Amino acid sequence: MAWFVTALHSRIHAGPEPDSALIVGRVIMRGLEDEHRDRHFLLIDGIDGDVHYVALGRGEAVEPTPEGSVVRITPTAPGVREVDRTIERIARDNGGLYSIDAHLRHDRAASESFAEAHVRRLEAMRRKGAVAERLQDGSWRIADDHLARVEVYEQRLAVDRPVEVVSQSWGPVERLTRTEAATWIDRRLVEGQAEPARDLGFGREVRDAEARRRQWLVEQELASEQDGRIRYASDLIEQLRRRELLRVAARLSGELGLDFSEARQGERIEGIVRRPVDLVSGRHALIERAHDFTLVPWRPTLERQIGKPVSGISREAGTSWTVGRERDGPSIG
Repeated sequence: MAWFVTALHSRIHAGPEPDSALIVGRVIMRGLEDEHRDRHFLLIDGIDGDVHYVALGRGEAVEPTPEGSVVRITPTAPGVREVDRTIERIARDNGGLYSIDAHLRHDRAASESFAEAHVRRLEAMRRKGAVAERLQDGSWRIADDHLARVEVYEQRLAVDRPVEVVSQSWGPVERLTRTEAATWIDRRLVEGQAEPARDLGFGREVRDAEARRRQWLVEQELASEQDGRIRYASDLIEQLRRRELLRVAARLSGELGLDFSEARQGERIEGIVRRPVDLVSGRHALIERAHDFTLVPWRPTLERQIGKPVSGISREAGTSWTVGRERDGPSIG
């Protein structure tokens, strides 16, 4: 494919660099850097006025990034985490074995969901290599050199995925100015502009979209202008997120012939993963149950569970899923 880019500045990022800790911009294109090694790259029109060439590593390690979408890119930070040290410490005091029960005995203040996060870490590493062995009873055999193995795993992962790519908007910013959903623009307005947009190129488009979005929010009585300043409703993001969720759910209800049930925090959700549903506020999973369905924030690991039963607890930080409906089934992040 032939392509060219004209810009005042351009930058190439072959991997994590101290001066390129954060890139936000519109995807110009995604391509193959090395077809034989499955190495991909992104060309980004940044809100900082630069065009960025970013090496992605292995293509399968990065979610789809359609042209025109807006992404946020940060370098990965490989290394041993506190969760790894906790696992190693508990196993050392428990005959080389780690389990949720052992964790709860070791730390009386820990919750079961907190311990489950450690299991998810072990499961993720197991799928990529033999960092730890999962036993039939659900416990894990932890090697004496566990932390050294984790370090090797993290470095290998960083080669395959040198950056983290997070979608901010699946569509162009001009479509976000009047949409009834929680958008990337709304989060920038409410939370403050951590990444300022220059009055140049894509940055200029973002600044214009922010101005039009502010006006729309005032029209919707979700914001007000006082003394020359815009004040936003305290629950602005939640209001917009729920408006879109209910609107999409009503459409899906007609298609499926099932009632929609909104997931509540702390609720146990059991059902079959039918498919992902893309909302402006983010991708969700459609979970079908016997008499209704619900929508919950999507996790990439659910891709492998489409058509299968899962069980999990809905929490503010997301839902931790278990494959099947057995409590001791393998946990997925």
